[in-house]
Amino acid sequence: MSRKRRGAFNPMSLAFLDVMSCGFGAVVLIFLILDHQVSVRNEVGDPNLQAEARLLEEEILEGEDNLVRIRNTRDEVSLEVVEAQGLASRIEEQINSFLQQLAALENTTVASDESLEQLRADIQSLEEELLRLQSSAIEQTGSNARAFVGEGDRQYLTGMFLGGNRVLILVDTSASMLDETLVNIIRTRNMSDPNKRVAQKWQRAVRTVEWISSQLPVASQYQIYGFNSGVTAALEGSDGDWLEVADRDQLNAAVASVKQMIPQNGTNLARVFQAAAQLSPPPDNIYLITDGLPTLSSVASNARLITPAKRLELFDDAVEYLPNRTPVNIILFPLEGDPNASAAYWQLAQITRGSFLSPAKDWP
Repeated sequence: MSRKRRGAFNPMSLAFLDVMSCGFGAVVLIFLILDHQVSVRNEVGDPNLQAEARLLEEEILEGEDNLVRIRNTRDEVSLEVVEAQGLASRIEEQINSFLQQLAALENTTVASDESLEQLRADIQSLEEELLRLQSSAIEQTGSNARAFVGEGDRQYLTGMFLGGNRVLILVDTSASMLDETLVNIIRTRNMSDPNKRVAQKWQRAVRTVEWISSQLPVASQYQIYGFNSGVTAALEGSDGDWLEVADRDQLNAAVASVKQMIPQNGTNLARVFQAAAQLSPPPDNIYLITDGLPTLSSVASNARLITPAKRLELFDDAVEYLPNRTPVNIILFPLEGDPNASAAYWQLAQITRGSFLSPAKDWP
């Protein structure tokens, strides 16, 4: 009986504890080795990725340096243009003064031929200097009448025709320009006028007008109409007239007036196309900034609900009033509940040989 007790298995014997300790130690050792390998791998990293990161950092630094140089150059050019414009104004005043003196001398009999010729030579010299300054200003600022810098980083309008001798800008000022969704349109429509003016969608439309105005050739003419249920010229009293792009103060005033417009009422596209057709001579390039098909007709109607089919019908009727052979460039903003707008306006752009654009939110 004593031999059986001595030979019986005891789980707490020294040999069993040694085996368990060795196994546990092996597990801990493997865990430490694996963890060490991961940390070493993380610290070493991929040399190709590190090289790319360093290259990108260098490009960023170089881009920032170039941006600073460009801004400094732009400021210097702006200063030179301002100085040239001031000098040109003084030369114009001198020319007018000399012309008055020349007229006075020609009316007197005591004036000598030599003095008259000298005065004429001075006037010709000043006119040549004035022409040189004007040419220099155009070279410095380009052919655009205004400068505009947007927040977007991409060039979106490479396919849009930006020229023309008589450019007409039509901007939708209906209530739908307050927002993209119908619920928010109704909510914003009931707010105060200052809140309507700062609505995000309307501000995008205003910036679009600013961008187009900055692309107008200096030698061209323009007109800006806002339209909803009616048509209003941006510059008060200029209805039916073409304005000169070269008059920068007037152009700035017209753009500033657009900023003061308040989106309201429905959209009557036929009425604004009629106004475009009545311009004489007719426009040779039209920009249409809108967000959907028309909701109003020039003919009185008692209908309270405008179906998508009816909106297409109103659109087709309005297109009949457009001036012949005039490109129409459409800039279409998003609007909930008007699925036919994109196709209809795209087709209009194709038929008139214009362009169609649905811009991103960060443009211009």
